[in-house]
Amino acid sequence: MSANDTSHIVQSLFANLAIAVAKGVAAFFTGSGAMLAEAIHSGADCSNQGLLLLGVKAARKPADATHPMGYGRNLYFWSFMVAMLLFTMGGAFSVYEGIHKIQHPEPVENVLVGLGVLGFSLILEGGSTLSNIRELNKRRGEVPFFQFLRETKDSDLIVVFGENAAASLGLILAGTTLVLAWSTGNGVWDGVGSLLVGIVLLGVALFLAIEVKSLLVGESADPSISKAVGTIVAAHPKIVAVLRQITIQQGPGEVMVAVKVHMADGLSGAEVIDVINAFEAELQTKHPEVRWLFVEPDVPGR
Repeated sequence: MSANDTSHIVQSLFANLAIAVAKGVAAFFTGSGAMLAEAIHSGADCSNQGLLLLGVKAARKPADATHPMGYGRNLYFWSFMVAMLLFTMGGAFSVYEGIHKIQHPEPVENVLVGLGVLGFSLILEGGSTLSNIRELNKRRGEVPFFQFLRETKDSDLIVVFGENAAASLGLILAGTTLVLAWSTGNGVWDGVGSLLVGIVLLGVALFLAIEVKSLLVGESADPSISKAVGTIVAAHPKIVAVLRQITIQQGPGEVMVAVKVHMADGLSGAEVIDVINAFEAELQTKHPEVRWLFVEPDVPGR
């Protein structure tokens, strides 16, 4: 994915802005802790999408003397920050609010207002989540959905999907416990709703943090690139074998590849250069995301 593609982030930003305002109004009229937790969560999501947009902008900076391979990992840094904010501003606050409401339950009021806002929010969040799922399905090809979530290098897409999916599940939990609190007259259910929302957010935040951290510290690129290297070498009459190769994901759609190959005997220096150039051109044609490619001829055992 190109770092210039921000449509999914902007869509989620505007949806969460509208939802945060609606939830805040509903929390004021109902006195619901679960609703307040949801309002805080949506407000935090707006900040998160702002950070992702900042990360996309930072990742666009061209390579320079201090960062010869560019600034693509900026997006991974800001994606990690989003996961941390989702953990603290969303999950931790919701858990705190839930425990407080369970210990000091209060009756909920104007339940119909709250349910109306939750329904409106679920339509927007659910629509954003379905849009994310369609984009993920388009990109994953034949790879199983949850395996793709673990392996994808598009941190901004996976973070936005995680936020939206968690928000949709949180809305369902908040609505269910709000109805239970109203129907039973027991405000403890409202606290339970806030607590469950917090647990969902903490789980999603931890998953995102683990996945993005791996990219931030230097994760190998998609295995298909290594497979392509092997395929090209196997079909090339003047390259005997791949002795070693390293792939590093430098950012969304930006990969560095270093390969050490065993050349056929008897090649002149000019022939070796021609073989390397042809190899580089073929690999970058098959995988345009390979921005930096280093090929070194060598012999086994060295």
